[in-house]
Amino acid sequence: MNKVNRIFPTKFTTLVFLFVLSGITCSFAQTSVSISGSVKDRKTKEALPFVTVTLKNSKDSSLVQGTVTNEEGRFTLSNIKSGNYYTEVTFIGYKSFMQNVYVGTLSQYLDLGILELEEDAKVLNEVEVTAKQEEVSGKMDKKSYTLENNATQSGGTVLQAMQNLPGVTVQDNKLQIRGSDKVVVLIDGKQTALTGFGNQSSLDNIPASAIEKIEIINNPSAKYDANGNAGIINIIYKKNKQEGFNGKIGLSGGLGALWIKKDNLPTIRPQYQYTPKVNPSLSLNYRKKKTNLFFQGDYLLTNTLNKNEFVDRYYDTGEIIRQQTKRNRNTTIGTAKAGFDYNPNDNNQFSLSALFSSERILDHGDEPFFNSDLTDRKRLWQFLEDELKTTVTASSNYQHKFKQAGHLLNIGLNYTFHREDEKYYFTNVKPTYTGNDAFKLLSDEHVADFNLDYIKPLKYGRLETGLKFRYRNIPTNMQFFPGINSPIDSSAGGWATYKESIPALYANYVLEKAKYEIEAGIRAEYVGVNYLVNPNHPTYKSNGYNYTQPFPNVRMAYKFNDRNKLSVFYNRRVDRPNEVDIRIFPKYDDAEIIKVGNPALSPQFTNLFELGYKSSWKNGYLFGSVYHKSANGTITRIASTVPGSTLIYSIMQNAGKSYNTGVELLLAQDIKSWFSFNVNFNGYQSIIEAFTVENKYPAINTYSSSRQELISWNSKFNGVFHLKNKTDIQLTAIYLAPDLIPQGKIGTRFSLDIGIKKQIQKGKGELFLNATDLFNTMQIRKEIQGAGFYYISTDYYETQVVRVGYNYKF
Repeated sequence: MNKVNRIFPTKFTTLVFLFVLSGITCSFAQTSVSISGSVKDRKTKEALPFVTVTLKNSKDSSLVQGTVTNEEGRFTLSNIKSGNYYTEVTFIGYKSFMQNVYVGTLSQYLDLGILELEEDAKVLNEVEVTAKQEEVSGKMDKKSYTLENNATQSGGTVLQAMQNLPGVTVQDNKLQIRGSDKVVVLIDGKQTALTGFGNQSSLDNIPASAIEKIEIINNPSAKYDANGNAGIINIIYKKNKQEGFNGKIGLSGGLGALWIKKDNLPTIRPQYQYTPKVNPSLSLNYRKKKTNLFFQGDYLLTNTLNKNEFVDRYYDTGEIIRQQTKRNRNTTIGTAKAGFDYNPNDNNQFSLSALFSSERILDHGDEPFFNSDLTDRKRLWQFLEDELKTTVTASSNYQHKFKQAGHLLNIGLNYTFHREDEKYYFTNVKPTYTGNDAFKLLSDEHVADFNLDYIKPLKYGRLETGLKFRYRNIPTNMQFFPGINSPIDSSAGGWATYKESIPALYANYVLEKAKYEIEAGIRAEYVGVNYLVNPNHPTYKSNGYNYTQPFPNVRMAYKFNDRNKLSVFYNRRVDRPNEVDIRIFPKYDDAEIIKVGNPALSPQFTNLFELGYKSSWKNGYLFGSVYHKSANGTITRIASTVPGSTLIYSIMQNAGKSYNTGVELLLAQDIKSWFSFNVNFNGYQSIIEAFTVENKYPAINTYSSSRQELISWNSKFNGVFHLKNKTDIQLTAIYLAPDLIPQGKIGTRFSLDIGIKKQIQKGKGELFLNATDLFNTMQIRKEIQGAGFYYISTDYYETQVVRVGYNYKF
């Protein structure tokens, strides 16, 4: 009885046609390069001060930049773009010295080494130097996107803004890169509890107004933590670098769920409609000489129809149960980040910052259960969730700049505290009685990180090395308060403590010549996890795991010319189970599809191979890549039942081997001065090999699955019209074809966003109006096949939002 295959099959031949029609915007920032060196007397080896050093264009000998050496004979040329140049060094009493200089795209700081002058000899050497451009047009491992230019998501959240980025999709409020949600999310290059350690959290409650840009890293180097097989997303907060006092103030408001997608089942409270959104924000910065002070504050008040899922369950016994899970959510969140940078001199910098976030969630839920024709309500499960999340992060950093430009030592210490205080109050309405149940969860997460990073520029690249140590401790306590005839398993409560230690070392080497590039690194990690469980728990016992593993990365590139480059990547990564994945307590926000963790869960190891090609021209570029990813010990949820019950238990498991093979294309083109567009396409084949798992909760049962395979794709289109009077109109379309998920498939999804932005007050002010999912078409349809049952679910949650706002820079 395999009903899963009824989801619409796709033909790979349709991909090319829809690729032409689809895509996304992306904005890239050109990275400049600093070239340094020193000048000495060839015979005496003494440093020569006040020597004139000029950089000239190789094509026409035009002057690009000039400087003189300091008292130690050192010099620096800053803000140099990629290209072919030559240096000319002149000094009274010495012969002129010239070198050909090639500036590439890999290192921001490069060293010409020692340039020696002599009185009589003429020297003409060739030196090839590199520059770093961390975007598609450089190493092809990272893409950067500025949210300020995203008119369709102004005033929204980070999650809403990122779902419009190339290669990124959103499913169940989680980001996915190339079909996988195993994504590590960083804030300013660091993991915090605000966005999750190893998982994703709260992205739908971080205002996009606080963010300067977002980086998507598909192939991280060894200097990054090895966790996250799909890649890394780095969220960079705003921080002004202008002298004096400046800032930005903004206010946006909006309404969501303007019309109902699907009416409720009978006998429950109305679903939210015309949901209000308010987001004031303030950014302040004061920079003077050696000191920089900064502050970023946001407050977000939003009501949402967070979940509106209709589920039809079919059992081999012939029984059919129809249910709806409706969740009306009220959210208030305040976030503040402040800190300072202090430069006692040109070679040393101290930074200290703190982030505070308080998020209050009130969920009013209704979950009725009916027979097949809705004539008999078997149960009404109502709940109130009252949750308070508090996050405090403190970060300190010391940077020492050696005399050689780009020669750096960074030392950082970070501490994060995250409290999850969650209370649920349930009303269980049955035909013959009404019961009242409750539970309380308190979890305190403590994380300390120490890292040391060393960067040494070389004549043909750079060397990076460092170490990191993390200690993480999460004591958790769950208390159940059952009422009469309670369906809650109160014996599954109690305490549990998660402890994690990770020391790691890494080294990364970059080499660039005029025609080829090589980057190779390795990260060695030891991970020790202990999960201590209340000894009275009826099913689970204390568990854990440890490993010592190498995680290499290799990138090789060949440059046909300045506009065309071919790169090959290899990356080995890991997905470590997060504390929530192994948490032993059942969760009852769905009374009959119950989620439970698994303390026996093991890490998932992944190997990624990728071939990328970049071709650029005057008004655009094309980036394409072919990739293959194989995972062992695939982490996922498995739904199963126990004999004599229709309850479904969704339990985390290692499902064996899985594969993902695909192609990604990104095309950007400026058609005219008044119109530009971007197209993104990602097509891939997903395979989950046959597997068998043993679920232990609430009783031992075995589930086996045959091999699953599906070709899927997604595509995004973004067009921007630049009108007169500094007005932009942006249109974004997203299409996601049916895709493979464990035990089933997810159906087609589509949305259309539009935004208008106008600059006023001589560019200091900005007005915007936008609509997300303008036609209210986005819905999530799934079909899940279990042993002895299958179910079909469709979530008509809130996706349609209209916003208006104003920002002012001062």
